[in-house]
Amino acid sequence: MLRPMPPTRIRPATPDDAATIVALIRELAVYEREPDAVELTVPQLREQLAASTPPFECVLAEHDGDPVGFALFFHNYSTWRGRPGLYLEDLYVTPAARGAGVGKALLQHLAQLAVQRGCARFEWAVLDWNEPAIGFYRRLGAEPLDAWTVYRLSGEALARLAAR
Repeated sequence: MLRPMPPTRIRPATPDDAATIVALIRELAVYEREPDAVELTVPQLREQLAASTPPFECVLAEHDGDPVGFALFFHNYSTWRGRPGLYLEDLYVTPAARGAGVGKALLQHLAQLAVQRGCARFEWAVLDWNEPAIGFYRRLGAEPLDAWTVYRLSGEALARLAAR
């Protein structure tokens, strides 16, 4: 049985939160079976969070001032709808806080931001093997976009295409 958790507080991340966020990102990478894939450094994230126009936004979930999760997101744009969208890059809740409503609180917070900002949609990707997350998202009313496949260029393939 899960121990009772205090109410979740969601707040915008600041440059001073960079070390906490990087630690949570590393935990997420372990969960997603890619423990050595994180290249992000604390100074790099601190600089990005302090930028006049950061490349993303991030919120932290806290219980009694202790970080228990985060959501990192940015705006995209729907040409068909003619409105911005909100794209969730990463959502992570610490193992001790799972099942206590933290993930739902983070997603609800972002949904509220999306509505306040006039976004046409709120989207994210989930690994196909992550059944707990898939079930959680479906219970919230999210629908998979089965007709779409995500493609990615990175590393050498990105450099080759750019050089052509």
